[in-house]
Amino acid sequence: MRNYFILFLLSLFNSDYFAQKIYNEVATPKRMGAFINTSAEESMPIMSADGNDLYFFRTFEEYNYGGVNDQDIWICSKNEKGNWEEAFNLQELNNRDHNAVVGISIDGNSLYVLFSNGIKNENKGLGKSTKSASGLWSKPVKIEIPDLLITGANYGFTVSKDEKLVIISYVGPTSKGQEDLYYSINIAGVWSSPKSLGDNINSNGYEISPFLSQNSDTLYFASNGHGGEGDCDIFYSVKKSSWGDWSTPVNMGNKINSPNFDAYLVKYGKTYYWSSNRNAKESDIYFTTQLSPPPLVISENHSNITAFDGNDGAIDVTIKSGVPPYSFTWSNGKDSEDLVYLKRGIYNLTVKDAIGQQQTLSIELTEPAIAVEKVIRFPEVQYVLGSWEFVNNSLIKSTDSLDKVADLLIEYPNLQMELISHTDSRGEDKNNLLLSENRAKAVYKYLVESKGIDPRRLVPIGKGELEPAKWRDEAGVDTVLTEAYINQFKTTDVEKFERLHQINRRTEGKVIGLDFNSETAPQAPKEYLIFNKK
Repeated sequence: MRNYFILFLLSLFNSDYFAQKIYNEVATPKRMGAFINTSAEESMPIMSADGNDLYFFRTFEEYNYGGVNDQDIWICSKNEKGNWEEAFNLQELNNRDHNAVVGISIDGNSLYVLFSNGIKNENKGLGKSTKSASGLWSKPVKIEIPDLLITGANYGFTVSKDEKLVIISYVGPTSKGQEDLYYSINIAGVWSSPKSLGDNINSNGYEISPFLSQNSDTLYFASNGHGGEGDCDIFYSVKKSSWGDWSTPVNMGNKINSPNFDAYLVKYGKTYYWSSNRNAKESDIYFTTQLSPPPLVISENHSNITAFDGNDGAIDVTIKSGVPPYSFTWSNGKDSEDLVYLKRGIYNLTVKDAIGQQQTLSIELTEPAIAVEKVIRFPEVQYVLGSWEFVNNSLIKSTDSLDKVADLLIEYPNLQMELISHTDSRGEDKNNLLLSENRAKAVYKYLVESKGIDPRRLVPIGKGELEPAKWRDEAGVDTVLTEAYINQFKTTDVEKFERLHQINRRTEGKVIGLDFNSETAPQAPKEYLIFNKK
């Protein structure tokens, strides 16, 4: 059976706040006992702030003010031992119309109720009653909201803690389907005309029974227009920039929602109360507790770099528990779960799960120490033909490669290195030797003058064509690129011929020391900055 009358005391949202996803895993729901639920219909539970009084309405009860077809307010209270006692009719607030307590002030001295003058379906709205010194409730006073014309049989309200905001469920002037959710704000004692909560909330079906979480960041409501488990389901949505801007509603799941009618959910602490007719013709009041989310626990397994200045390190992260989905933020700017092709260094990771739980890791990847006499092949460094001028164009940027060499020297401040340049076999031996020396000096000059590397750490050396490179051919065979080997491709494969010569025209670094001391090292020879004449 559909019942739509509801109002709860709410806190106004902070319009700039957007909550994380809610963890909605709950225990198996239970039906409240015979002190509340009977063969009649019980619905719309509302708990006092101290948790000692539970208000609800009962329909199809012969002891109601207007008889079995009337709807009256009932109350159930806890005794001194904390046990619920038999519910009783709150007679002073009931008449022959539909009656319901739809909100309780924090101090418990004010009740918000469905306003009625006792004539069914006339002058419908929201009323407020206050408790007298004798403990009786006053006759409700109607709260006037301009342009609020309720013509349908089903409607409801929601009010903020400061009583400056009302959310209304009714068929309004801009309703998309049946009942939509609207809001009205009290400014200097005057209520604004109702405005829609927006298309993310309101559907072509009906939206009823709104309720805000304790932190005022989440709206719970019921609808038959967003899909789900059955006739009417309970959803939640998060307020974004304004009262008309909400996140896409999320179904509360098949423990709270059933194939039948579920609505009027409220939350006190970690306990949910709501109305459902899942096990009976008429609705009863059910409750369940929110389970604590699994803590976010992560671990990692990493592989260190296998060679000096290599990049074959890897980090494998494992999420052991938490609430998916997860986000990953690495100190190197990556956002993937795992990392590969890593150089030595410290990698910091922050993992965050769907409800905002966060864990961090700091992983250090190491590499083998470099050995003296170790030869390091520099990145792509090319020169103008017959010259020591660097090639820098749209295809080759030699200085970018040399910048990486500078980074290596900065990272290892005690490393000393020979800068060795080679030529291919074309040209005279003597000229090739001078050319290679000048190319080594060009590298030296760039690192010292442009990158600020201490010149005492570097020694430029030219080898000419004396030490051809090794190359692994297409068959996987290692071959020394001698002039005779390369010349066999001069006419049969010109492209390969030029490529092999280019491999020989290389620049390398050879480690000659790992203990550079700026206090005791001698001055670098001045001739390292002077190019040879042809």
